[in-house]
Amino acid sequence: MTQNIIATIITLALSLAWLRLMDALAHRGVIDQRLSRKIIHIGTGPLFVLCWLMFNDEPSARYLAALVPLLITVQFILVGVGVIKDEAAVKAMTRTGNPREILRGPLYYGIAFVVCTIFFWRNSPVGILALMMMCGGDGLADVIGRRFGAIKIPFNKEKSFAGSAAMFGGGFLFAFIFVAAFNAWGYFYQPLTFPSALYAIAIISVVATVIESFPFQDIDNITITLTAISLGLWLL
Repeated sequence: MTQNIIATIITLALSLAWLRLMDALAHRGVIDQRLSRKIIHIGTGPLFVLCWLMFNDEPSARYLAALVPLLITVQFILVGVGVIKDEAAVKAMTRTGNPREILRGPLYYGIAFVVCTIFFWRNSPVGILALMMMCGGDGLADVIGRRFGAIKIPFNKEKSFAGSAAMFGGGFLFAFIFVAAFNAWGYFYQPLTFPSALYAIAIISVVATVIESFPFQDIDNITITLTAISLGLWLL
């Protein structure tokens, strides 16, 4: 238990340091507000999942680990409803500077982390797959789409083919690297075999890319995560 408590404290400290760094850079104008939001989106998942390596195999480990995104999500809610005043966080995590935006995308993002940690933990590739698809795929889709997305998707003018390509490439790459790593380290109850797992991740990436292209406002963190979980349970 002591090891897991220490691991939780370290994970929380690293996560908060990462968020505050991005908040500070956005607040001071070092990086663009929208870009800071997506850097947080992309980087938080890999950092958090790597912190799982510090925990032992006790049943309480997943719940203590999940406490980190839960606490941060509660902070998001308090900032969003105005109980906590945090201009730097608002600037880093919203598009327009309205704190209530945090009650949508960032809130759903945090909930996805809590759910994947508790229900799948590091013993299943499904949770890791879903988090990496959301972070690497959806995060890069916006960054690349806004810079190179001149050619729009016919049924959704807010999305582009470049963004969808980034969604597929980023989601596939992040998911494959982390799933393969945890598989090699022997954490999964049922070890994966390649190339069948590679094909499964590719299929999931394609479907998640299609789902991401739909005109669903502010719920990508939910739709992509649920898609990855559903297909991951089936294919992996």
